[in-house]
Amino acid sequence: MTSWPGRGLYAVTDSSLLTDRDLAGAVANAIDGGARAVQYRDKSTDHRKRRQEVSALLALCREAGVPLIINDDVDLAKAIGADGVHVGLQDTGVAAAREALGAGAIIGASCNDSLERAQAAADAGASYVAFGRFFPSKTKPKATSAPLGLLHRARTRLRLPIVAIGGITPENGALLLNAGADLLAVVQGVFAAHDVARAARRFHDLFDPQQS
Repeated sequence: MTSWPGRGLYAVTDSSLLTDRDLAGAVANAIDGGARAVQYRDKSTDHRKRRQEVSALLALCREAGVPLIINDDVDLAKAIGADGVHVGLQDTGVAAAREALGAGAIIGASCNDSLERAQAAADAGASYVAFGRFFPSKTKPKATSAPLGLLHRARTRLRLPIVAIGGITPENGALLLNAGADLLAVVQGVFAAHDVARAARRFHDLFDPQQS
């Protein structure tokens, strides 16, 4: 399995943004632009399509040395040998995902605005925790808003990578990094762009090249 990056852009796919474009090609462009991790996020019920897409992305990510994380679906992650899974508040718990995928898998957990939830996820064996939304988000417009100060508190309390998500742009991303985020998870800002590689590069440039 590919290891989790210390810092960088975490590109999260959204099938609704790529209806007229090739998913694998868009992900390849995001990686070319500097994405350090990729999450496959598809809320459809077309299991055959999802498996085909994930298999293609896994081959692409393996070649690039970038971890591929599956959103919500532990069974799919296990079936195709993905690097890990990201679980939300209503999904399979961290401990169950860890048991299913093994000690080497990357397990991420959505924690919204709760440091206590993040601590519980860490105690259960999470590889990273994600907070947000920090800014208005088109992907999840009704998601709970998280304050920047949460990242400061998480940085002093937690000993695992911190991901920020929600309405992140190249213009506001530095605020999150300065507050304590290690990775920026971006959906619209990357995959809604006409030039995906250029969009990813703008986020990549927010990170110190020596640390990303």
